[in-house]
Amino acid sequence: MPLLRRLIPDRFILILIATVAVATLLPVRGQALDVIGWISNAAIFLLFFLHGARLSRDAVIDGLTRWRLLLAVLGFGYLLFPLAGLGLSHALGGWIAPELLLGIIFLTVLPTTVQSSIAYASIARGNIAASVIAAAASNLLGVVLTPLLFAAVASSAVGAVSFGGVGRIALLLLLPFALGQILRGPVQPILHRHARLAGMMDKLTIMIAVFVAFSDAAAEGLWSRISSAELGWLALIVLILILASFAAAWTIGGALGLSREDRITLLFSGAHKSLATGAPMARILFPAAIAGAVILPLMLYHQMQLMLSALISARLAKRD
Repeated sequence: MPLLRRLIPDRFILILIATVAVATLLPVRGQALDVIGWISNAAIFLLFFLHGARLSRDAVIDGLTRWRLLLAVLGFGYLLFPLAGLGLSHALGGWIAPELLLGIIFLTVLPTTVQSSIAYASIARGNIAASVIAAAASNLLGVVLTPLLFAAVASSAVGAVSFGGVGRIALLLLLPFALGQILRGPVQPILHRHARLAGMMDKLTIMIAVFVAFSDAAAEGLWSRISSAELGWLALIVLILILASFAAAWTIGGALGLSREDRITLLFSGAHKSLATGAPMARILFPAAIAGAVILPLMLYHQMQLMLSALISARLAKRD
């Protein structure tokens, strides 16, 4: 029964689907959209401030002692995945809508998840401490690497891409993250007292970012440009991508001679991609007319990675 529950669509994904439906049927326009946009930016700023305040400096230092595993996770996420995105973009050019193609590229340059990669590594009896360190390092570097890698890969695949969004990334992600690290001492007791409220910020920020993105996209005629057939092809492409990523991560872990526990960490930390980072970042990086479509591949990938990870982690735990 616990395994069956994990295969049911994630409750948060159902909430996001409802958010997309509301934004599509009742899109917010004009001044109201501007106000919600400012609220979204403020929520993103606060979210990354909290990320900075949560990240322990000791975790970063400890991570250096596991340099081989850490390099494997970062290399998989920020080298092999972007190369896969580049290959897919060339193979799929002309087959699906350009916005969805950008979404696939964007998906491949995102950092790993924090909560789910650690949770499934724990279920599979992997190296939990290394999973925490790998997730922290991936997300810390992702604030800088994701927009730069996206611009490089997308420019090669679909033509010139503006780096203008990088400045907004620095303002809305890097600055609050740095402030969170600086003020970590006085902020930590507050976070401990209000841990549940702080934990809700991730989901609330994603919901607001998705609502704003799809309100803009619906007003710009997103669903008239993307057919149901294209959405079906997109789901198939994302499924193939995630199956290939799990297979590659497990194979590379074996080729590097990692222990079983470290190999499990590479499997989940390498193959997972973060919706919590991706949705707010897409809201900053992309024009309003396409941001909603860009998030679609990530939403599909998020649900598929949870379902497949439930199966894989249970199988690994049983073998152990």
